[in-house]
Amino acid sequence: MAVIWLLSLLFLISILITAVKRTKQSDGRQPPSPPGLPFIGNLHQLGPLPHQSLWELSKKYGPVMLVKLGRVPTVVVSSPDTAKQVLRDHDLNCCSRPSVEGARKLSYNFRDIAFSRYDDYWKELRKLCVMELFSTKQVNLIQPIKKMEMKKLIHSITESAYKKTPVNLSETFLSLNANVVCKASFGVSFQGTVLNNEKFQALVHEAIEMLGSFSASDFFPYIGWIFDWFTGLHARRERSVRDLDAFYEQMIDLHLQKNREERSEDDFVDLLLKLEKEEAVLGYGKLTRNHIKAILMNILLGGINTSAITMTWAMAELARNPRVMKKVQSEIRDQIGKNKEARIISLDETDKLKYLKMVIKETWRLHPVSPLLVAREVISEFKINGYTIQPKTRLHVNTWGTGRDPEIWKDPKEFIPERFMDRDIEANGQHFELLPFGGGRRICPAMYMGATTVEFGLANLLYQFDWKIPEGVEDVDMDEASGLTSHKKHDLLLVPVKSFDF
Repeated sequence: MAVIWLLSLLFLISILITAVKRTKQSDGRQPPSPPGLPFIGNLHQLGPLPHQSLWELSKKYGPVMLVKLGRVPTVVVSSPDTAKQVLRDHDLNCCSRPSVEGARKLSYNFRDIAFSRYDDYWKELRKLCVMELFSTKQVNLIQPIKKMEMKKLIHSITESAYKKTPVNLSETFLSLNANVVCKASFGVSFQGTVLNNEKFQALVHEAIEMLGSFSASDFFPYIGWIFDWFTGLHARRERSVRDLDAFYEQMIDLHLQKNREERSEDDFVDLLLKLEKEEAVLGYGKLTRNHIKAILMNILLGGINTSAITMTWAMAELARNPRVMKKVQSEIRDQIGKNKEARIISLDETDKLKYLKMVIKETWRLHPVSPLLVAREVISEFKINGYTIQPKTRLHVNTWGTGRDPEIWKDPKEFIPERFMDRDIEANGQHFELLPFGGGRRICPAMYMGATTVEFGLANLLYQFDWKIPEGVEDVDMDEASGLTSHKKHDLLLVPVKSFDF
């Protein structure tokens, strides 16, 4: 009994010492903060969709808000001006990443492009990926793969159109992107692995949910793992890691076992394996097999899932807004012309579809793939709107909130692509009203590839088919699912209508 009292006393003393240290360190105003509860802080106020809960709190406490998530002080910014201060003016002060247990478990010791600290390793690895995968040249080189996969998809959807059966577009877009990315990056089709389409989707969705889940061990050091074990979160993460690891191992084995003479040129996995064999040094140390798996995870989850999510939300909004659907189809069909063949629209042709680009921007505004940009960690003290932001503070940009701010957007809840007609706003990280790819040093390296993938997929399916809500369904539900990304909670089912009379 005496031991328990002694431990409790030491715990309280440690809290007091920490509080005194932070008080002494602070030489300026702290951001306003909603009142929290002892020990858990503001965790109870987050809800199932944290970006929405934080947006509601910011309406009362302002665009710079401090919340306490367990033991972790977190600043949330929710306006274009404050986002600009974070991502441009003070980018170097807060471009590191916090050590988050959930991401560490899924990304092999936190050393990958999206989830790593800002160091020489991260910079060199990012440069390698941009040069070998995400450059304009590389995007153009994979166009034949995209066209081949799109032809297969159009043939499959045409059969559904003749039968008048709904198509699961959530599954369709994920499969399309998976085949393109796997063939372009890994040299193989994911359908040739141990995973079928259903299992592959489950693997991706579970990994995304685990990456975006709120773990007690993230906010309560030393003791949070007990709660994660009790709730089953730890077991789910371990299972997700094992499933991902099996997928990566099979990808790597296919490259190691395949006869080199059968391949005309090396793909990205070959390059990574070559660097591993040569014991290449990137930044802080040698490239290892775990690093390779972490890179593949970023390509798998970032390159496949994010574009599929945007296309799904776009088609859902178009189905709910027939006026916009008709207008964007008219633009595509007038530009491309009538053709009874399975004519595939090229990248150069999609670049001329101005209204389609507005539709995609409006989709990003209402449904940003990352509603809370992946957390940053403050390296050195700086100020936002006069508030002092201390080192070791976690920092989020709420892009979901900025996209629905009535002070920035007229009728913010309405899907109106025309709002971009007279506004020079691009999704390039330089316009802070629209940040689908983030900004600053942490901007998504696959920004160009992601944008062109969405344009290519939507343009071709809207050109070839009309799309209708299934009979008996009054409207498309727009519920969001929780996780690192803001994907549609329920699959999108629409009926294709093949028509040559356009």
